[in-house]
Amino acid sequence: MFTLSQREVFEQEIKRSRFLAIALPVADEDAAKEFISRESYSDANHNCWAWRIGQNYRFNDDGEPSGTAGKPILQAIDGLELDNVVVLVTRWFGGTLLGSGGLIRAYGGTAALCLRAAKLIELIPTETIYIRTHFSELALIKARLAATEHLTISSEAFHNTGADLRLEIPVAHKENVLRMLTDVTAGRVQIADKAEDLSF
Repeated sequence: MFTLSQREVFEQEIKRSRFLAIALPVADEDAAKEFISRESYSDANHNCWAWRIGQNYRFNDDGEPSGTAGKPILQAIDGLELDNVVVLVTRWFGGTLLGSGGLIRAYGGTAALCLRAAKLIELIPTETIYIRTHFSELALIKARLAATEHLTISSEAFHNTGADLRLEIPVAHKENVLRMLTDVTAGRVQIADKAEDLSF
């Protein structure tokens, strides 16, 4: 799966109607709704949109015939295997009716051309785990963790005997990382799914 690295804009004219697509990476549903509200044009005939965030998605035809605008925009998002993306396609009517097929091609096509022009970044699925280690092993653990691509230490807290680390581990590397942590500490490291489960 991929998402956009930044906002992307694409505009085209189809039979005298002006279509403007704006795409944006978003973290959650609230961000998608805020973007749609902020970027919709009050002087346009239609502000149609779609977004996908994981398994959640929504789309809206904004007055166009049902299924001719929002759904084709969503299909453009899904066709490029994108996630955490919202696309707004605004139409200023030019006087020529496009028909259902024409609207589907216009909205879906404008969204797809916008998304294809965008720079993409790969989404790496991660899991959060917590570890507790003694000071004597902390430097070695951090050095080994640094060698794992896309792994991040999102927080670090020190206590009397050592440190607690919160790790964001790529799902594909999780088993290897857990095995490595156990091996380099001879089983002394504590590993938990929740911070409160750690104790010495």
